[in-house]
Amino acid sequence: MFKSKYNNIIIYVSAFVVIILIAFAFLRNNAHSITLNQAKQLVQKHQISKVIATRQYTYLDTSHGYYKIASSQVTPKLFENYQVHIQNDKDPLLYILIVVLILGIGSLLFRLMQKKQYFTDNKTSPTANTQNEIQNDLPIEVVRPNISFEDIGGLAEVKSELEEIINFLKNPIKYHRFGAKLPRGVLLIGPPGIGKTMIAKALAHEADVSFFYQSGAAFVQIYVGMGAKRVHELFKAAKNNSPAIIFIDEIDAVGKKRDGAQNDEREATLNQLLTEMDGFEDSSDIVVVGATNKINVLDDALLRSGRFDRRIFVELPTKQERNSILEKYLRNIPNNVDTHKIAETTVGFSGAALATLVNEATLLTIRQNYSQVATEHFFQVKDKVMFGKRKILMLSDKQKAYRVCYQAGKAVIATFFDIHFDKLLLSNDQITPPTNMPAVKSELQIRVKMLLAGMAACDLKFNQHSDNAQADLKAAKDIVSKMLYVYGMGDVLMPNENAKTEMLEALFQEVKNILKELNQIVAYAESILEDEECITKQQINKKLDALL
Repeated sequence: MFKSKYNNIIIYVSAFVVIILIAFAFLRNNAHSITLNQAKQLVQKHQISKVIATRQYTYLDTSHGYYKIASSQVTPKLFENYQVHIQNDKDPLLYILIVVLILGIGSLLFRLMQKKQYFTDNKTSPTANTQNEIQNDLPIEVVRPNISFEDIGGLAEVKSELEEIINFLKNPIKYHRFGAKLPRGVLLIGPPGIGKTMIAKALAHEADVSFFYQSGAAFVQIYVGMGAKRVHELFKAAKNNSPAIIFIDEIDAVGKKRDGAQNDEREATLNQLLTEMDGFEDSSDIVVVGATNKINVLDDALLRSGRFDRRIFVELPTKQERNSILEKYLRNIPNNVDTHKIAETTVGFSGAALATLVNEATLLTIRQNYSQVATEHFFQVKDKVMFGKRKILMLSDKQKAYRVCYQAGKAVIATFFDIHFDKLLLSNDQITPPTNMPAVKSELQIRVKMLLAGMAACDLKFNQHSDNAQADLKAAKDIVSKMLYVYGMGDVLMPNENAKTEMLEALFQEVKNILKELNQIVAYAESILEDEECITKQQINKKLDALL
């Protein structure tokens, strides 16, 4: 504070000096020019009180004004009765320039010394002002979103799962009477751009409650304790405005698994988050909604009952959902677009990617001076939107055929062995998320068979498979390796190096044989995936029951 005031004083003094010098220069040269005859008249009338001579001008100070005459016109006799004051004829602007230059250099040196002192101080510890600035970087504001579920295309299953929470927040007394407790946390799991933030905002809008948005990365600070303090302030603000929804985007940034190696800022912030969620009162009516696409890296404490105990998987939209999303985005845009046709050719597009596609098509329409957006405009900009995306977003007809066959094989084997899953999408390779539940040898072998089923189905139909099998093959190898060398589930407790290969080959052949017997079911699953881009376990079960 003292340095700031000192700087201001220097600036004010410098400005005052410059103004005085400029005023002096102006006043110094405000004499009126006169002729030689006029000067002689002033001498004869004895009106001159002072004479100042320079090389260029002679200045006459009188009771009526200040005059000047060129020195070349004046003779020594003219002012012989006056004392003439001789002055050097220097330009005042030169003095101003020198003074300004000195002040500028002085100010620059002073600032350099200040910066040197600042960096020296910050090598040892942060100043109070720096900590206050970091603390103020995270404004905690109440938001009232204006996005409703009607504004979000598709995601019918997600919306239905959230209806209970909406009813709870709207009418908490009804649930409290029965002793029911509001879920503490809801975890939205899905790839980027899927609309998790929009879902959270729509949830708050439908329930008509306060909404608090923060990013998980915003809690991670370099100064110990700052992240934890922010978490506390966030939850305090939500309690003061309950009922409320706290939305933490990218929660994996702060909720990663703790390894116990060090008690760093991230772990301190995570501990504070867990404490705040445990500290909810039954009547607080606050729901914490987290969003992530990496559930496997979250700390187990976050996922246990009483915290994020409700998980909602938000998948990439199916063909019907993409059609609905496109219709909503085109609602206020003049168009003649066949949304069904666009939906068929955008396999793997998220809601955000579809929004970009619509915007690019609209911009192209404007550039080409058309009156409305047409289907052809979408095809012209599709490659531009897909550039840089994953290969799944650019499926050709041939690639789609391989993907359909691959997913059909997995779905049939998972249903045949009664592996839990609700539905399998054409754009998603996973059937169920990884689990830490204990399993016996036969259960792990079934899991491996399901992971190898996609490759087996493609090999049976095309005599080859695509590179999307990489993740499943790696997972299968990891399970078999643990079975043999960690769990001791091989034929012997100390298996040889070839045991892993032999077990994988044996399980792969078993899957092939099963799929050969169930070729009609596989063909049925392919037809559904081709048309709807998703298939449910119930659909396959009905066909299996009819066949078997």
